[in-house]
Amino acid sequence: MQQITAPTAPAPAGPYSSGIVSGGFLFLAGQGPFNTEGEIVGATFAEQVEQTFANLEAVAAAAGTSMRNAVRIGVYLNDMTDWPEFNEVSQRFLGTPYPARTSIQADLSGFLVEIDAVVAIAGE
Repeated sequence: MQQITAPTAPAPAGPYSSGIVSGGFLFLAGQGPFNTEGEIVGATFAEQVEQTFANLEAVAAAAGTSMRNAVRIGVYLNDMTDWPEFNEVSQRFLGTPYPARTSIQADLSGFLVEIDAVVAIAGE
């Protein structure tokens, strides 16, 4: 296993890794709409989704891959009425075929979205 970090993504808030490479895949911990100082970025739902994907992409890039190679994502929404907007925004960040996905409502504390992912490592 190889631990992956990215200086442009928030550091883990506890005893876990931002990403782990194992068996040809990158396993990404949940990311939210935070900057490297831990401050929420984005006043709107769409802006928070964009920041969350930017954080995931930063860790993926540090592992030599991209969210366009995601095979599975987990989406945690503070409010399921945001689901259609999530679908629209997420298409800009994911490749086709789109990854398998689970979307659930979660009691997120002060922010609107969190996403985790499993990403194929290019060339493996």
